[in-house]
Amino acid sequence: MTYLTEFTLPTEKQECGYYLGSDAKLDMKCYPKDVFPFKLFPPKGLHRLTFEPLTLLYGGNGSGKSTLLNLLAEKLGVRRDAPFNRTPFYGEYLALCGCETLTGRGVPPGSRILTSDDTFDFLLDLRAVNEGQERRRADLFEEYQNTRKESFTLRSVEDYEELKRHIEAKRNTKSVYVGSRMQADLPYRSNGETAFAFFTTRVREGALYLLDEPENSLSASWQIRLAQFLQEAVRFYDCQLVVATHSPFLLALKGAKIYDLDAVPVRTCRWTELESVRLTRDFFREHEKDFTDRP
Repeated sequence: MTYLTEFTLPTEKQECGYYLGSDAKLDMKCYPKDVFPFKLFPPKGLHRLTFEPLTLLYGGNGSGKSTLLNLLAEKLGVRRDAPFNRTPFYGEYLALCGCETLTGRGVPPGSRILTSDDTFDFLLDLRAVNEGQERRRADLFEEYQNTRKESFTLRSVEDYEELKRHIEAKRNTKSVYVGSRMQADLPYRSNGETAFAFFTTRVREGALYLLDEPENSLSASWQIRLAQFLQEAVRFYDCQLVVATHSPFLLALKGAKIYDLDAVPVRTCRWTELESVRLTRDFFREHEKDFTDRP
């Protein structure tokens, strides 16, 4: 499904018009001389992007992949959790950008941007919950041991719950006593497994998702699984995806429209034309003999 159809960036002429017509921020010494994101895309010849159900943004560090995703997210007003580097000139730049959607009424509710910071925060939150569970378990172990050693006499109705606790400690094993007082543990996963679970629980049916390098923290096998999941989200669940990525496993997604942000001017191309993909191919060709079976 295609919800977002087109995004336009200011031309060099429009950017020059901003410089000539804005004598406030540009002249004030308290503002930085760097007017980012101005001056980033005109040298690349990039003014207009059109989108398919699956669109990939490829490029090296500083190529503008994440900047494009952030501009899209702000212009469309989709949900964002992690903050991003918003410069003093961001609002003025965004006002010069244009955005078109299929219905003209914006993108579906539930659309959102998911960044590397979101994934990292999810990893830390899950780790904190499990660490809290471990501390609670240790406290209950100690409580169990102390309760079995103590004698207790019921003196009033208010003491009834305490009596029940003593009886349970004396009748049950440590594991039964502790288990009955704890929430179910969240499953322990590797960072890669947890990162994969983050995307499968966040990407829902019928929405636009802007994904910034989702392959981070994922091994090759998990990147392949993520690619399969994203392909199915587009094919079966009416999702539209715009993904900034370096991963050859994601760049090889079938039917994807790929923008090479390293090219000047920026162009669309096949994934096998991308420099990093060709370098990877050449690397394995050079080491092909190392893969021969040995007795």
